[in-house]
Amino acid sequence: MSSLVTVRSLVRDNARRLPPLLLSVALLGGCASLYYDTMEKFGYEKRDILVDRVENARDSQNDAQETFRSSLERFQSVVDTPDTELKDQYAEISDAYEASKSSAEKVRDRIDKVEDVADDLFDEWEDELDKYESASLRRSSEQQLDETRTQYSQLISRMHEAEDRMDPVLRAFQDQVLYLKHNLNAQAIGSLRNELVTIRQDVDELIRNMEQSVAESEAFIRRFRQGE
Repeated sequence: MSSLVTVRSLVRDNARRLPPLLLSVALLGGCASLYYDTMEKFGYEKRDILVDRVENARDSQNDAQETFRSSLERFQSVVDTPDTELKDQYAEISDAYEASKSSAEKVRDRIDKVEDVADDLFDEWEDELDKYESASLRRSSEQQLDETRTQYSQLISRMHEAEDRMDPVLRAFQDQVLYLKHNLNAQAIGSLRNELVTIRQDVDELIRNMEQSVAESEAFIRRFRQGE
């Protein structure tokens, strides 16, 4: 018994590293169920995987906030230092855009992974309701399923709202990079200055949405952890 507890503790302590490793194994086998089966052998159920992936999505949104803030500052620095070599200025905003795009892709990927395991969890949970002999236990489990679905629905809606807010910022960043790429002159820098007010508003709105999504994620994680 103590060895099983030790293994379970090890899995939980290394949850952020273990799932991607086992996912690679599952993908090699060509079947998502292999991943779940392997995780279950370590005492790691779908609900545990869901919480872990929500934590990963939360972390990616926290990172994205910092990346978008930093990118905005880099765009601002180009405007504030007009005497800098134009090619250097282009490289600065191009790097900022690429960093933001990469961060956004990670957020989207993490949200997709949350949805994948949530769908599988709820399908399994609903199927297993028919296995109960006790009517009272079945009703209790069904109520818990409904409550969890409601909580999850609020969570994923917040995540998608934040995800959608990334698009106008990325488009604005990309526009400026493309324009400066083909117009390496002071007039192009001036156009960036004119656009920065709108871009800053979009970034501020994005960060507000991400903060709300992060808060919803943390509330969801707490509810699940309290049930353990």
